[in-house]
Amino acid sequence: MYDPAFLHRAIAISAEALTTPGTEPFGAVVVKDGAVVGEGINRSVLNHDPTSHGETEAIRDAARTLGTVDLRGTQLYSSCEPCPLCVAAMMIAGVSELYYAADMDTAGAHLGGLPESARFPVDVGAMREQCGLPAGDRTMQSAQHQSDRAAEVLARWARHVSGH
Repeated sequence: MYDPAFLHRAIAISAEALTTPGTEPFGAVVVKDGAVVGEGINRSVLNHDPTSHGETEAIRDAARTLGTVDLRGTQLYSSCEPCPLCVAAMMIAGVSELYYAADMDTAGAHLGGLPESARFPVDVGAMREQCGLPAGDRTMQSAQHQSDRAAEVLARWARHVSGH
């Protein structure tokens, strides 16, 4: 259930980018049972990590705090509509609900004109389109190799964790 206090917190975290070098104004919190269990701000530049978005940082923090990668039953509050990378991370972690403030169009209107030296340009529309395609249909060159070897490792691991 939506609680405006948590969205206010996500926006407050995003505002830390005004005074914290290497961060960008995207903040997020993960909530479980009415309490914040994870927080994050975009630290991509600071961490030299293009996946260090506010949402992924909040998910990582929540997983460490709760001691699990299973975040079913949690809510994620974000200062901005999450990109496809962050949506995928939420789905992998099992986040149950998402609430956000600014949408992608608003973010693009304010950040789209920045020079590349200030912010690496990301075409969110292209990212959304490409993420849903099979690897061979994407514009990024890809090729499958050594499938049998990789499949054997997967099968061995599955047998190991299932006790067979």
